[in-house]
Amino acid sequence: MTRAAILNVTGYAGAELARILHGHPGVELVSVTGRSGAGKDLCEVFPHLRGVDLRISSEVEEAVDVVFSALPHAASAERLGPFLERGVSVVDISADFRLKDLGVYQSWYGVEHPYPEYIEAAVYGLPELRRREISGTRLVANPGCFPTGAILGMAPAVHAGIVEPEVVYDAKSGVSGAGRSGDVRYNFSELNDNSQAYGLSGHRHQPEMSQELSAVSSSGDVSVTFIPHLAPMTRGILGTCYARLEDGVDQGRVESLYRDFYAGEPFVAVAGEPPSTKQTWASNDCLVYPVVRGETGWLVVVTALDNLVKGAAGSGVQNMNVMLGLPETAGLSGLPVYP
Repeated sequence: MTRAAILNVTGYAGAELARILHGHPGVELVSVTGRSGAGKDLCEVFPHLRGVDLRISSEVEEAVDVVFSALPHAASAERLGPFLERGVSVVDISADFRLKDLGVYQSWYGVEHPYPEYIEAAVYGLPELRRREISGTRLVANPGCFPTGAILGMAPAVHAGIVEPEVVYDAKSGVSGAGRSGDVRYNFSELNDNSQAYGLSGHRHQPEMSQELSAVSSSGDVSVTFIPHLAPMTRGILGTCYARLEDGVDQGRVESLYRDFYAGEPFVAVAGEPPSTKQTWASNDCLVYPVVRGETGWLVVVTALDNLVKGAAGSGVQNMNVMLGLPETAGLSGLPVYP
C-alpha cells in the first residue's frame, strides 16, 4: 500500500486531494499538514471529510512514499526539496517546477527559486502528452488549471500542423480557483450576477501554455494570448481556443484528428456537442469540442473541466498513479456530479 502525505490540506486543492485519496484502493493517506489548521482534526476543518481520520500537523511526521504539495509557489519548492533529497516521490500542485526556463519562472512569479537544481528533472504532468516521461520520474509538476484546458484543446491541431502557431485562449473560471481567500472581490454580493475579465496584461499560466504547445508543435514555437474571466460559479473552467487553420482543412478531418489523438484516453473525450462545466463537476474529465469556422478559416475548440479535479487534485492523483505504476484510473473513476 502506497503511503501518502499532503502539504497544505486546508486549501481547496488540498481538501480535494484528501477526498480523492481517501477512496483510492492503493493508497493510504497517513499525514496532512496545514498552517492554519495545525492541531485540529481534518473533519473539524472540513466536515465533509468526516471519514478521513487524521489530525492536521505542521510537518509530515510519518514515513511516506509520495508527497503532494498544495502550497503556494516558492513555499512549495522550499518544503519539497528535503523530500526530493531523501528519494521520496513528489507531485507538486504549485507552479514551482512547471517552467523549464528559470528566468521565465522568476520573471512571472517574482521570486528566487529555492531548488533550481530540480527543474530539469521535473516532468510536466499531463499524462495525455507525457505519460512515458512521468512513469520514469520522481518529480511531477502538475499543470495549472487554465493550461490544462488550453493544451488539451489545441495539442492535436498544433501537433498535426493544421493551424498557425498563434493561439487565442479565452476561459471562464469558477471562484474556487482563487483559493480560500477572504478578499472582498470573492464575496457572494460581488460575484453573483457578475462576470469580469482579469490578467489582461499577462497571466502566470500563459508561459506554461506556450511551453507545452511548442513542445508538441510541428511548426515551431507557439505563442498564446490568454484572457481569463471570473464567472459566478463555484468550480469549473469553460475555455475557448482560437487558431487560424491551414487552407483546405474541413470539419471531418479535424474531428477525425481529435478522436484519433485522444483514442483510449480515460479522461479526455471529444464531445458530440458544446460541453458545459456541469458535465465535469467533481470528475477528472476534460471534454473537448472542435469546430471549423469555414467562413473565416478558424478552428474553435471548446473545453470543459473541473478546476479542482482535472485542473488540480485529480490530475495530481492521475500523475501519481502513472509515476508509481498503479492503474491510471485508480481512485478517479467516479462520474461527474449533476446537477
